[in-house]
Amino acid sequence: MTESIRVVVVDDHPVFRLGMTALLSTLDGVRCVGEAADVDTALAVVEAELPDVVLMDLHFAERSGIEATAIIARRTPQVGVLVITMLDDDESLFAALRAGARGYLLKGASPAEVERSIRSIANGEMILGSAVAAQATALLSGARTAPTHPFPQLTDREREVLTLVARGLENAAIAHRLGLSPKTVRNNLSNILVKLQVSSRSQAIARARDAGLGG
Repeated sequence: MTESIRVVVVDDHPVFRLGMTALLSTLDGVRCVGEAADVDTALAVVEAELPDVVLMDLHFAERSGIEATAIIARRTPQVGVLVITMLDDDESLFAALRAGARGYLLKGASPAEVERSIRSIANGEMILGSAVAAQATALLSGARTAPTHPFPQLTDREREVLTLVARGLENAAIAHRLGLSPKTVRNNLSNILVKLQVSSRSQAIARARDAGLGG
């Protein structure tokens, strides 16, 4: 008998997790082996279970699904991350793929599309939902002609935060300057560290200043 595809569901909305685990229970050869409502729990569950596929949301109160995806891809590259999110902007899609996600679906995807994506990723393939496939193609084809910006993997907001960090501002001052909450600034900075592949604020500052930011 073929072994079941083992799936972990990561989302901070209980109703979505309940609905997704219920859907998984109806799919032949697919088994939910864990779930998590935050990034830290997700990383622990993935390390313990080593699933075939992780269904990953991007937005959490603390840390981010982008960071979680990058950590999973680095620590356990055999585990495929399928992002399922409400976020349909170019920056989120691009950041997720750069972090190592093997698939990207919007939460409006049909059960059939979710099933097809899970099976494809478990088989080592990469898949994009129909709602973002054309968007991804346009994003990638336009990469050669797009204006050059430092760190194109960052969103405009993240680049703005990085610029202020490079100027020596602390999180509280950045939050006040941009009209954001300190938590939002922390989340942006966390995403920046992952996307720049650095491990500290000082390394991010050095990279930013080398690229001409913060002057």
